[in-house]
Amino acid sequence: ARPARGRPAIDAMESTARKPAGAAAAIVYVHGLWMTGAESWWLQQRLCAQRDYAWHTFHYASTSAPIAEIATTLRDFVCAIDAPVLHLVGHSMGGLVIMRMLDLQPRLPPGRVVFLGTPAQPSQAARTLRNNLLGRMLLGAAATELAGDSRREWNSERELGLVAGTSALGLAQLVVRFDEPSDGTVAVAETRLPGARARIELPVSHTGMLMSATVAEEVGRFLETGAFSTKGTEPVQ
Repeated sequence: ARPARGRPAIDAMESTARKPAGAAAAIVYVHGLWMTGAESWWLQQRLCAQRDYAWHTFHYASTSAPIAEIATTLRDFVCAIDAPVLHLVGHSMGGLVIMRMLDLQPRLPPGRVVFLGTPAQPSQAARTLRNNLLGRMLLGAAATELAGDSRREWNSERELGLVAGTSALGLAQLVVRFDEPSDGTVAVAETRLPGARARIELPVSHTGMLMSATVAEEVGRFLETGAFSTKGTEPVQ
């Protein structure tokens, strides 16, 4: 259905691939820029095959709606989920949406948060795209959030785990050259977020991390224990 006039083109959907009855915990997945949520299929299958999770995918129009409105819609979405434990997983820009949502709704069922390749600090790729008309058209409303100048910190009481990729494969290399390790779209340094509980670097690309069995294993471990495996983990100051 088309959104009502004057309303942002945002909608939320639940995945029906894996929703076990009586699940002890729920995961809400929030996708990134230009994505739909369908790209999380591999991650969903691997996480839910090993644990009794109810999986919910939040979908939004990443370039046409202001992030404040997206965060409000996500708040309403998560508040409607009846689960004793509620985890949040955000890929790329999805992590920023989660941060904004938790500012609006800090009181939710207990749970943890994982960011996958989220540019927690200003994105070099987004700043480069913003410098030309076509790039600004591609970014749309997301430009302000991704390319802004503000430095972020994690202030939520929820434990946050950060996953950064170091395999530089991605279309962003067509517009920007990183002088440091990156996942091809987001520089490793851009994923750092003061206040996070733990952080791990893995040899995966920005989109490839969603298909990685190792990433799924690390996400599951953090959601369950609040820690990643020791291999590849960087202490968070």
